[in-house]
Amino acid sequence: MKRTTFADWPCTVARTVDLIGDWWTPLVLREAFYGARRFEQFERVLGLSRNVLSQRLNRLTEEGLLERVRYQDRPPRDEYHLTDKGRDFFPVVVAMMRWGDRWLAPDGPPVVLHHETCDHDTHAEVVCAHCREPLRHREVSVELGPGFPDRLRAAALATGRFGELD
Repeated sequence: MKRTTFADWPCTVARTVDLIGDWWTPLVLREAFYGARRFEQFERVLGLSRNVLSQRLNRLTEEGLLERVRYQDRPPRDEYHLTDKGRDFFPVVVAMMRWGDRWLAPDGPPVVLHHETCDHDTHAEVVCAHCREPLRHREVSVELGPGFPDRLRAAALATGRFGELD
């Protein structure tokens, strides 16, 4: 079966879904954030087949979110460490946790985040990078950015979803 790819779409949400949009990849990353490093740790906690886990770890390594670090030569064994690119995905995971805690956890969050810096339990908040106010759907507009392909710009503006750009 041929898989549809979104890797070349002019949308970073689509590109991100192309990278992590299966059931297991976000969970592999979650476990890496929780401290899993070795294949057996991922396998034990997630309970997925070895071949699926190998595929996900290989993809995350190829895409630069994880790096393999050899910890044993005979037989050869590697650990998987988060890269800067991988660590930068943490806010996405905790935003998913926040939504799930609100809408899918009637008995309360199954996992609580504790901010070591201020020594308080916390949750994810998406805020404006400028004023630090929470971003709310009805208070945000969408405009085409510099990375939007020129060849698609006129058609996108014609949809009426985007305001005229300067």
